[in-house]
Amino acid sequence: MKFRVIPVTPFEQNCTLLWCEKTLHGAVVDPGGDLSRILAAIEEEGVIVDKLLLTHGHIDHAGGTAQLAQKLGVPIEGPHTEDAFLLEELPRQSQRYGFPLASAFIPGRWLNDGDSVQIGEEVLTVLHTPGHTPGHVVYYNPVTKLALVGDVLFRGSIGRTDFPRGDYDTLISSIRGKLFPLGDEVAFIPGHGAMSTFGNEKSFNPFVGDSA
Repeated sequence: MKFRVIPVTPFEQNCTLLWCEKTLHGAVVDPGGDLSRILAAIEEEGVIVDKLLLTHGHIDHAGGTAQLAQKLGVPIEGPHTEDAFLLEELPRQSQRYGFPLASAFIPGRWLNDGDSVQIGEEVLTVLHTPGHTPGHVVYYNPVTKLALVGDVLFRGSIGRTDFPRGDYDTLISSIRGKLFPLGDEVAFIPGHGAMSTFGNEKSFNPFVGDSA
């Protein structure tokens, strides 16, 4: 599986273009905005986008989703249904944070813990990882040992829990109980900032590492 990270929105959110190297079929993960930038990356890489995937319902991750899905004629999958209230509030979120007006939508498929998502001949495993939002999900490819963790975990930090229905203890449990057991060697793309590995965060992350 190959990927290209595309920073979008004033929040520099890591939208990710994922694709199967053999078939060139792929998906866009968290298209929060700046659709011209995303479309340019798709064209440059020659990817055939089959679907859009969401980790959670915050505006910087989901704001451009409805428009991009309509433009590409593809379905939306994710997040977990517990984030339905956030997707319904996207128009209000966009006004609150000064984003272009975003449309509310219902994904074609809500995702649950243990579900699989097909991308060409590659398969992503879905992990329900609440805490930052109640319906947050993570996508994990066990072959390439790559995880897309949204706003659950960052290099040297963790996701905020002061948003509606966020919960600190639940977030820590998601990281330690769902992510770290995948293995120290797993590399992850966070929702913002640089990539890291679970092993690095177990060793050095001051919020959730071994010394926390």
